Amino acid sequence: MLTSNCRLIPHERVPLPGTNLTYISALRSLPPSETVPIVTSPLSPHVPPLTPSNPAKKTHVMAILNVTPDSFSDGGKHFYSGQNFNAEQLTSTIREFISAGATIIDVGGESTRPNATQLTPEEELSRVIPVIRHIRSLPEAENVAISIDTYRARVAAEACAAGADIINDVSAGTLDADMLSTMAATGKSVILMHMRGTPATMNKLTTYPNGVIKDVGAELLTQVRAAEEAGIPRWRMILDPGLGFAKMRDQNVELLRNLTDLTHKIEGLENFPWLIGTSRKAYIGHITGVEKASERVWGTAAAVTASVQQGADIVRVHDVKEMGQVVKMADAIYRF
Repeated sequence: MLTSNCRLIPHERVPLPGTNLTYISALRSLPPSETVPIVTSPLSPHVPPLTPSNPAKKTHVMAILNVTPDSFSDGGKHFYSGQNFNAEQLTSTIREFISAGATIIDVGGESTRPNATQLTPEEELSRVIPVIRHIRSLPEAENVAISIDTYRARVAAEACAAGADIINDVSAGTLDADMLSTMAATGKSVILMHMRGTPATMNKLTTYPNGVIKDVGAELLTQVRAAEEAGIPRWRMILDPGLGFAKMRDQNVELLRNLTDLTHKIEGLENFPWLIGTSRKAYIGHITGVEKASERVWGTAAAVTASVQQGADIVRVHDVKEMGQVVKMADAIYRF
């Protein structure tokens, strides 16, 4: 998988002149190359690209900015919608994230916890657009990528127009029929996460007949191919195994323990960059006995360290200061 920062021309689904091949089918018709490709996945003009095959790569810290009143562990802490918008407080938060080592800020306007209140697109946009615009206006955030955490195509498109660099969809394009084509049209890098059903039904969909590694890999590969067919090049895709989404406690642990089996041993998933979102998840509380999500810092630190050791390119975290230090130390041990 060779890479480029350029948009694909011609479009991936348009027949090449003088042939019956599309761009993708032409690539697939080529014989295998003996040259090992160097993978480079762009994040944004503001951040160096991901290099998943580089053993000395640095792990990116994605700071979670939930601008919601009802997120599972920090609901209301950063709720900036409408009359609640506080530019001074938001600026202080962003500065703290950056000083702690965050290179990506993930802005989410709707909670995806089970039984969370579902918003209209207008409500979600009213929360995230002012925040994205404000972050992009800050000089100190010049070298930070902004990610929009949404499963709605309209929100993704308007967020990108407002300054977002990455689209992070927990459903990998399955909850909105227009999402994959919208992702392709924006030309942005995208995060495709494994999930089954919806946030309301996912906890009933935790059976993996072939084992969680094989089935998560197969289901992610299906979405990768759907994204490709929609016009998203592979070097614009980042994958996420979806810890805590349609997985029981031991299944989450197995994914962390055997992440390299998922990322390196399933044909078709090699060479992708991976994001791991394990921060404060319920399975950590079940193992450690810590019921309050915001107090699961130590369990999260262990899971983040395991993620780095297993090759994660990005870790998505709530406790940016603490996990920034964990990542630095884990990189020093495992990335050389």
